[in-house]
Amino acid sequence: QEASSGEEAIALVESELPDFCTMDINMPGMLGTEAAKQILCAHPEMRLVIFSANVQESYQNEARDLGTILVPKPVTQASVGLALDYFLNA
Repeated sequence: QEASSGEEAIALVESELPDFCTMDINMPGMLGTEAAKQILCAHPEMRLVIFSANVQESYQNEARDLGTILVPKPVTQASVGLALDYFLNA
């Protein structure tokens, strides 16, 4: 399923309880990193990957501090491999 905002992503995770989640940093409403923080606070076992064209060091550090990873856009076979490796081995 796909959410169109950070708030919707949080609600969708609460209703569907997926094993993993992906999101972007730039989302309507709250930033994806804030949505990720709230999701991971409620579901610390969740595996979450942030895909974004914003690969600034501050976003990479924030993702790492959350216990997730930031995968750069554009999405490539290598970046999907990085995300899958994280989902399977985190």
